[in-house]
Amino acid sequence: MRLDKAQVIAAATALLDPGEARAAEALVLGRAGRLTPGGLRAAIVRAVIDVAPEKARKRREAAARDARVQQWAEDSGNAALMGRELPPAEVLAADQRITAWARQLRAAGLDGDLDILRARAYLDLLLGKDSRPGQDTAGGQNTASGPDTGGGPDGGGPGPAGPDQPAGSSPAGPAASVLPAGFAGRITLTIPLATLLGLADRPGEIGGIGPIDPALARDLANAAAQNPKTTWCVTVTDEQGHAIGHGCARAGPKSHGKRQGPGPPGGTGNRDGPGLAFTAAGQHGPPGGYGTWRLRTGTRGQPDLTVALDPITTDNCDHRYEAKGHDPGIKLRHLAQVRHATCTSPICLRPAATCDFEHNIPYEAGGRTCLCNGGPKCRRDHRLKQHPKWKADQLPDGTFRWTTPSGRTYTTEPTRYPI
Repeated sequence: MRLDKAQVIAAATALLDPGEARAAEALVLGRAGRLTPGGLRAAIVRAVIDVAPEKARKRREAAARDARVQQWAEDSGNAALMGRELPPAEVLAADQRITAWARQLRAAGLDGDLDILRARAYLDLLLGKDSRPGQDTAGGQNTASGPDTGGGPDGGGPGPAGPDQPAGSSPAGPAASVLPAGFAGRITLTIPLATLLGLADRPGEIGGIGPIDPALARDLANAAAQNPKTTWCVTVTDEQGHAIGHGCARAGPKSHGKRQGPGPPGGTGNRDGPGLAFTAAGQHGPPGGYGTWRLRTGTRGQPDLTVALDPITTDNCDHRYEAKGHDPGIKLRHLAQVRHATCTSPICLRPAATCDFEHNIPYEAGGRTCLCNGGPKCRRDHRLKQHPKWKADQLPDGTFRWTTPSGRTYTTEPTRYPI
């Protein structure tokens, strides 16, 4: 193993005693050699949480007391600004807010790629500026008319005026005032069912952030359960954590009605919040674990939900989700994003939801628009794969094997979810 990978493991296991460290290392050493340093870091952090969840929680809570914003000079002569030890869910929501404003800047004609525009958006949101071409930002006031967002700071619109803030102006400035009404960051939280039910302390994961300890995962899930707009999906995994089935919840039959009490009768309660239950819709359950299930969030006034689980496989693919044309259907695209939660490049961590559905064998060359011939790639790696000196093969199990111009090969396996 390379020295840098050994250092990644040593740093992540520093809070463990020797026996716990050996147990965490054993969970990743078998695949450490083929993982990138970033992939290994996520894997060993998940292993540490799995082995010692209480220590992981205490470390997170202790570090949060050292939250800070740092600035320093870059070697180039520019400067850097960074927040440290911040709440993971709020960091992700803030990042999405930056991207939302960057896209508005691009739509308004501001030059630059998305990284440049996100940097500009970051400063706009902090300083109350509006960098769209033609906007007057003198004094932090936006003279252009934007959509009426209203709703206070969470909605991105005008909120209560501070002591030095003119009444009726937006504390977050012009950039915030033109974001979509009711803007809120979307967070993809993955949490093992046993953890959610309070039966185990296995790590969860926030898409775009990484593994989180079970206490934080339950807190976020309980908060999400209070919002009727929360979308619930269920992913079935094999013993390695690879997705083999998936379904998203929809409102159940009206006969189920809405829950009037704090939790489902006879259901398994979440020890840190409202009761939650996940049961087979039929008396004997669907064959093979797929089929239709019933999800109860245990939240007052929330209806029961129905989840239809579909299999995810490329071995002996039956092409059940294949699209006839070039563009994938909604379900095909979603299942491809479930199988690979990030870009299928070995070194890219861009969330799959922001990636292209890329045909491994080009559609124009006879390639199917199907799970067995496609997966998410960010626009940069989509173009890189099309370069004649690069090659990417999709194996039957969903693994992607990349070959560089120098002949070296790297593999990207399907996402390993917390189990």
